[in-house]
Amino acid sequence: MKIIDIHSHWGTRRGYPLQSEEELAQQKATWNSAPQYVSEAEMAAHLRAGNVQAILDLGFSKFRPIEEMQSLHDYAFETERAFPDRIIGHWIHIDPRMKEVGLRELRRCIDKRLGFLGFAVSGSLSPPPSDESYAPFYRLCIEANVPALIFVGTTGLGAGLPGGGGVILDHCHPRHLDFVAAHYPKLTIVAARPGWPWQTETIAVLMHKRNIWYDLHGWSPKYHTADLKHEIPRRLKDRILFGADYPLFTYERLIRDWRAEGYSEDVLERLFYRNAEAFLNGLGVKWTSS
Repeated sequence: MKIIDIHSHWGTRRGYPLQSEEELAQQKATWNSAPQYVSEAEMAAHLRAGNVQAILDLGFSKFRPIEEMQSLHDYAFETERAFPDRIIGHWIHIDPRMKEVGLRELRRCIDKRLGFLGFAVSGSLSPPPSDESYAPFYRLCIEANVPALIFVGTTGLGAGLPGGGGVILDHCHPRHLDFVAAHYPKLTIVAARPGWPWQTETIAVLMHKRNIWYDLHGWSPKYHTADLKHEIPRRLKDRILFGADYPLFTYERLIRDWRAEGYSEDVLERLFYRNAEAFLNGLGVKWTSS
């Protein structure tokens, strides 16, 4: 089955989501894994072998000085240009406390985009998505018809470190998703990650704000809560989007785990690519369907 992966990371050394020695040690402690870096061509070949088209996330760029951030974003566009059949876009993270400098960088990326581009909003070590500092970024997204990815649920970032590395879990509570959806009704929103430990509250927001898509990256489906498993083939079946979180998860494992849950082929097709096609087409994204 073909796959449109709405949210993954980079397998290359330059783009790998965890960069410092401390972060790599945390990967070992939290996920019991270590990086196995690949070249850009090898990453594209891996996606091609799995019949996968992916939107990639350079999340750590939001912690970099503006010059380094711009260089990373340009690297992402250059790699997409080299492999447009496999890399179909990017999620761009910018800390809103960068103010006008960050806003100009988002505008630059919007103007430079090749295929899909979205603005990723994670409250991990940044203000929560409901913070007023995001307002000009959301307004730009609405103007440019660019979606916002709002992270919900717990994160592995900072897990096990003293004080959680300063990460405030409440910044990813679904109340912030609800706030953004209510105050920016013209904004296209994707909720990102299973919402544990607030999964029931996340589902409540999704049921009330029915224009929010739901990307389920970062977890094997066998660990989803009973509430979420119940809704995936029912009220969420037209809005669920597959996210692999490659390279922290393999496509082989996730496909196997999704099939083991016993969902119908129709639900799996919606999850793996049909809903993503509707999402991308609704945004007018130029991309080559595999």
